[in-house]
Amino acid sequence: MKQKTTYPEYTEKGVRYMMCQCGEYISVGDNATGVRCSNEVNRNVMKMFPELHEENKSTYKPTGRPAGWHFMKEFVDKGGNVFHSGKEQPKLKGTLLPTKVKSRKKTKRRTKEQILIDRHNKKKAVLKKVKKMTAKVINERTETTG
Repeated sequence: MKQKTTYPEYTEKGVRYMMCQCGEYISVGDNATGVRCSNEVNRNVMKMFPELHEENKSTYKPTGRPAGWHFMKEFVDKGGNVFHSGKEQPKLKGTLLPTKVKSRKKTKRRTKEQILIDRHNKKKAVLKKVKKMTAKVINERTETTG
């Protein structure tokens, strides 16, 4: 006959806690005889259903089409398939030339030093402009009084 296993337990502030098989304590009800944590349940499910496991899932396979091709009014891929707003038009297959996609120019990341230099130059330009405006106002006042 199989012996009944007892799991370590303790009560704190009226709440009963039991240890699962991996050593984690979980709060349980008064008439619970055993407990399993979510990690153990997930591990058992992965053993029972390996096809659901993340590593076995199919990964992203690129189609060779550019990002946002389905938003274009008209897009023709290298195979000659014609798409209008992402919907394939089989009647037009092979009638149009493939769409030429312009690659976006990537901007280089500026260093912190370069950002500070640019900010300083911008501030200098604004101050120079303000100084020029005040000088102009002063010149106008002296010309009108004289």
